[in-house]
Amino acid sequence: MASGMEGAMEMEGATEMESATEMEGAMEMESAIEMASGKEMESGMETKMETKMKTEIEKKMETKTKKKMSMSKCALIAAACAALITVAGCSAPAAGSPSGGAPDGGQTPGQEKSLGAITVISREDGSGTRSAFVELFELRDDSNPDLTAASAEITNNTAVMMTSVAGNAGAIGYISLGSLNDSVKALKIDGAEASTENVSNGSYPVSRPFNIAVKGKLSPSAQDFFDFIMSAEGQDVIEQSGYIRVPDSGPYSGAKPTGKVVVAGSSSVSPAMDALQEAYVAIQPGAEIEIQQSDSSSGMNATIDGICDIGMASRELKDSEIEKGLTSTKIAIDGIAVIVNNGNPLDGLASEQVRAIFSGEAKEWTEFQ
Repeated sequence: MASGMEGAMEMEGATEMESATEMEGAMEMESAIEMASGKEMESGMETKMETKMKTEIEKKMETKTKKKMSMSKCALIAAACAALITVAGCSAPAAGSPSGGAPDGGQTPGQEKSLGAITVISREDGSGTRSAFVELFELRDDSNPDLTAASAEITNNTAVMMTSVAGNAGAIGYISLGSLNDSVKALKIDGAEASTENVSNGSYPVSRPFNIAVKGKLSPSAQDFFDFIMSAEGQDVIEQSGYIRVPDSGPYSGAKPTGKVVVAGSSSVSPAMDALQEAYVAIQPGAEIEIQQSDSSSGMNATIDGICDIGMASRELKDSEIEKGLTSTKIAIDGIAVIVNNGNPLDGLASEQVRAIFSGEAKEWTEFQ
C-alpha cells in the first residue's frame, strides 16, 4: 500500500512541475507581446488583437493546468484504492480454506471426534476406594494384588479425580457414588445405572461399605459423636447425603459433650462425615469435631497410633489392622461410580471391559464404540 501511495505522490509532483514550466513559458510569451506592443504603439494602448491573443493564451494555460492537476488527483486516488484492494485481497480467506467455510480435509460437520487413546486415572495405593475397586473388578491375581496399569495417572482424592476426568475427553476413573455430580458422567455397569436404589436392590454390582474404626475405649465426647452417627438422626443424614443407610440404634439421646474429637481417613467417607458433623454441631453447639481427610490406610494408622479418635475407611479393615487392636463399624453403604468425561458418547461397560481398561489391556476408545 505504501508503494502505491508513493508512486501517486511522485506522479502528482511531476505534473505540478510540468504545469509550472508551462506557466513560466506563458509568462515569457506575454512579456514578449508586451514588448512588441510597446514598440509598435508608443501610446501604450494595446490593440484589440493583442488583447485577444493574451486572453486566449491565459485561458488555454489555465484549462491545461486544471486538467493536468485533475488527472494527477485521479491518479493519486486510483493508486490508493489499488493498494487497499491488494491488502484486502491478501487478508481475505482463500477458496477452500477453513475460514472460508469450505472443506479443509478435517472433520466434516456433524461428525463425532474420535476420543483416541484411553487415559486411565486411578487413586493412590492407600485409598480405600482403590482397594475396593480392585477387589470388585477382580484387578488382581495370585502373583499381583493390584493389576492397575502402570501407565495410569494417580490422584490422591475424590475432588482431584473428578476434575481430572472432567478436563480430559479420553479419561476414565472412579469415585464414591455419593460424591457424583454433573461435572462427569457415570457409566452403567453390566446394564445397571449407578444409583443408590440399584445399589440397595443389588442390581448395581459395584458397592462397598463405609466403616469407622476405633481402638479401645473412646472418650465421652468421641463416644457421643459415635452414638449420633449410628442413631436414627445420624442415619437420616447418611441417606439425605446420597448414601445407603444401615440399621440404626434408635433416636439420639446424647449428653453435653466437652472436648475435641479428631476424625481422620478416607476422602470418600469425608463428605458423609462432614454432613454428620454439621448436623451434630447443630444439636450440640459446644461440640468440637475436627475432620482430617487423607485415605483409608492413613486413617487406620492414625487410629492405631492414637493420633485420632475415630478412623474412616471406605473398605473392610485388613487383618493386620485388626491385629493391632482396631474394631470397625459400618456406618453406610456406598456405590463406586465408574466415570468418564461428559463428552464421551459411551453409555456403559461390562465388568470385564472395565477390567480390561484399568489393567491396560484395552488402550483405545474405538474398541468400545
